[in-house]
This record gives sequence, C-alpha cells and structure tokens, in this order.
Amino acid sequence: MPKSPPSEAVAAPVTGVLQHPGSSAVVASTPKVLKGTSLQVIHPGPGRRRLLWAALALMAMVGAGLAYKQPWNTDVVDVVVENVTPGPHMRILAVNGRVAATHSVEVRSAVAGTLTDAMAEEGQLLERGATLARVDDTPQQAVVRQAVAALDLGIVAQQQAQAALTRATAMGINIARSTQEDALRTLEQAQREVGRLQALYDQAHYQLTRFHITAPITGTVLTRTAEPGQVIDQSTPLFTIADLSELVVETDVDEVYATQIRPGMPAILRLAGESENLNGKVYFVAPVVDPATGGLDVKIRFSEPRQIPVGLTVTANITVDQQAEAISVPRTAIVSNSEGSTVFLFYGGIARQTAVTVLDWPAERLLVMDGLHPDDPLITDANGLGDGQRVRIRER
Repeated sequence: MPKSPPSEAVAAPVTGVLQHPGSSAVVASTPKVLKGTSLQVIHPGPGRRRLLWAALALMAMVGAGLAYKQPWNTDVVDVVVENVTPGPHMRILAVNGRVAATHSVEVRSAVAGTLTDAMAEEGQLLERGATLARVDDTPQQAVVRQAVAALDLGIVAQQQAQAALTRATAMGINIARSTQEDALRTLEQAQREVGRLQALYDQAHYQLTRFHITAPITGTVLTRTAEPGQVIDQSTPLFTIADLSELVVETDVDEVYATQIRPGMPAILRLAGESENLNGKVYFVAPVVDPATGGLDVKIRFSEPRQIPVGLTVTANITVDQQAEAISVPRTAIVSNSEGSTVFLFYGGIARQTAVTVLDWPAERLLVMDGLHPDDPLITDANGLGDGQRVRIRER
C-alpha cells in the first residue's frame, strides 16, 4: 500500500539579506520555518536611527580633523603668518656711553718734591689760577737767595767799575789813555756779569713759582689722587678738574655704522637707574676710526643743562632714519646668504620663497627696500623652511 505524503513539509535553511527602504542592511540566518508560516522582517526603531546618524557625524568630524592636522605627514610645518602692512619705521642705533665734561684737565706737578698740607678737596669749585696744592720749596728758596746775593755783588762791582771810569774820564789828559780804556772794559764786563746774574735770579724765581700748583681752568675738582706729605714727580697725577656747566655723553660707534652717523641727529638719552627719557643731539663725530678698537668717537649734547655725575652710564638711542610709510619685517623672517636675502610667503599651504632687498641694521625688525607688497602673507619664522615646503598656520 503506498505511503501517504506527510502532512507537514520542512523548508531548507535560507541565508540572505533582509533590507527595508531607509534602514541599514541586516544579515540574518533564517532558521527552519514550518511550511505555511509567513516570514516577518523587523525594522530599526527611530531611536536607533538617531544613534546611528550621530555616530556617522562624529566619524566625519574626526576624519575632517585628521585630514587638516595630517599627523601622519611629518613634512608639514606649523608657521605664524602676518600680513605685510606699511607703516612708520625708524632706524635706531642703540649705544652705551658715559657722562663727561666738555672741558676737563688732568693736573700734574711741574717739579718733584713733597706735597704740603694745603691741598684742594674733591668737589671744590675753583677759579682759574686758584691754588690747588704746594710742593715743599725750601731747597728752591735757598737757590733764590743765592741768586739774589750773587746779583747784589754783581751790581756792586758794576757800580765800582762805573765810578772808576767816571774818575778816569774826569782826569782827561792827566791820565794815560790806556787807563781810561781799561776802566771802560772793566765796566762793560761788570755790566755783562750783572746781566748774567739777573738771568740766574729770574730763572731761580720762576722755578720757585712752579712749586705752587694752580687751577688751569675754572671748574670743579673731580678727583684728587695724591695726599699731603706724598713725594711726587712730574709723572704723578694729582687732580682732575672739569667745567661742569656743560655736560655731554661720550660714546663710540662700530665702524660698520660709521658712515651713517652725522652731527645733528636726534637722540633719546636715559641715565642709569632712571626711567625718564632725555632729549639730546649728536654734535661731534670723530673724523677718524680708532684702528685698535674699530670704534668711532661720538659725542651727544643734552638739549637742556643737567646736573649729572660725571662718569654715569647713559643709554643713547640715536635716530639715524625715520620714514612715515615703510615695509619692515621681523629679522627671523629673513634668510640671508652670499646670494642675497629671501623671505617665505604663505600660499595655499605652501611656503614660497621670494627674493627681497633688506637694509641690515641692529634691530628686531628690518627695513625691506624691495620684493614685498602690502598684504603679502609673510611667514615670520623662516628657520628650516624650503621653497615649496608644506606648511599650515599655527593655532594661537
């Protein structure tokens, strides 16, 4: 008897993809399904869709950040960029100097000897010719007395010779002519001797005056380097006297800038320990450079009289040039070599090298004479950059 078909059939396992419009694909492995049973597809709910979109948005943001930062690309350099902007520019030469008197004299003794107690003090104001010090003149006084005594004897001898000649002349023919001539020669010899002795006296008296040391100018005693009782000679410095009515700043400029400095240039002066700026003007520029130091002597006069200690350190900013509209760039933006100077400009993430003409000067910003234009995107630090280098603006 033939077997009847089973009342239920078993479907083979089915593997496939179920997808609903607007939803992401869901891979499912379909289990055994009884014949006659319908297959139901489950769709994601609204909450799950929102979570999925948020995840996608976050991934997009992370991807954009990575694309900008490019951490995998080590050739990209962070740079700072400034737009070239013309503006006022001053070339300032900063130097250090010291306060000095316009007229200053170092005083020494003209003779050797021992200083006496009478000596001028530091800070004392003296007129020209006033006594500064005295050297013990006892030995010279003796020389003068000897000269006086010798002169007196010479004068007596001259008077005697004159009297003898007068008598011989009065006797006339009653005396031999040779006797008259001898009397005349004796008088002439006595006169010559008196002249010689007078010269010796004058010399001794003049030498005596040199033991009296006087002020050569009207001024203030700045220093006294000797003390009473000290034995000195002509090489021993004794005093420094200066006229403090007009003070100046003495400094020197490196020979590299020697041709840039001229009399009449304004200067801003600041005394050591002070915050006030004082006005001044260059009034003297030496015509020769010191071959030993390579420096050029420059003197700056204060615009107004000042009572300032001589020797005080002063910072001087000399204005060499001033322009109302000029292009200046940071020194760090310039690359200089034997072929010239260049800068780098920022164009679309690339550093482009550009030749420029720069006026070199000891300052943080240098004047660019040619090669840049207003609004050029200048990279302010050219260290390590090359033409075509990939760069990005550094975040501040």
